[in-house]
Amino acid sequence: MKIVLEKDQNLFFTSDSHYNHSNICRGTSNWGNDQLTRDFQTLEFMNSVIVNNINSKVGQNDILVHMGDFSFGGFEKIQEFRDKIVCKNIILFFGNHDHHIRRNRENIQSIFTACMDYDMLDVRRPSFRNKGMVDKFGFVCMHFPIASWDNISKGVIHLHGHVHLPSHLKVGIGRSLDVGVDGNDLDPYSLDEVLNLVKNQPNKKLQLPRDHHED
Repeated sequence: MKIVLEKDQNLFFTSDSHYNHSNICRGTSNWGNDQLTRDFQTLEFMNSVIVNNINSKVGQNDILVHMGDFSFGGFEKIQEFRDKIVCKNIILFFGNHDHHIRRNRENIQSIFTACMDYDMLDVRRPSFRNKGMVDKFGFVCMHFPIASWDNISKGVIHLHGHVHLPSHLKVGIGRSLDVGVDGNDLDPYSLDEVLNLVKNQPNKKLQLPRDHHED
């Protein structure tokens, strides 16, 4: 997918918002493991922080790429969460919990700009350094982390979610990043934040991280 950013238009990435997920909220969880939960006593407070963190950074005309696991707690919560986000342009990569969206129940995919499992984003942005020129960036996007990807030798960056990594583990051994909200104060990442985090990483395949989904 080609994304051409206009002047004053910004691109953001996020994943695993888990809006309205009772078990990831410490005050309502049945998991019994504080390491897997977020430090909120109520779902309402957790939901409001997720929404406010997006809306405080991502403007109406910006583009938000969401790497999956959008919401929980019933089909109606998908629309509820989407209605609270002011950004008009949300691209969704299906997470393992996005069953209703994947099946396109009641045409729910129409509330997003696009929905898919995997794609390479070809991003163009007006250059900050060279007036009249365009900077180009490539991102391989998928909910799940993968060990290697197309054009890895040319510096294409892999963005994913799913593993809920803490902040010190989010950047992979190669040019990859877990853009999930956990480990990032429930905030989305801007394009420049992503570029700065991986700029010194080598063009190298990953050793995939262990995560809480394993036995």
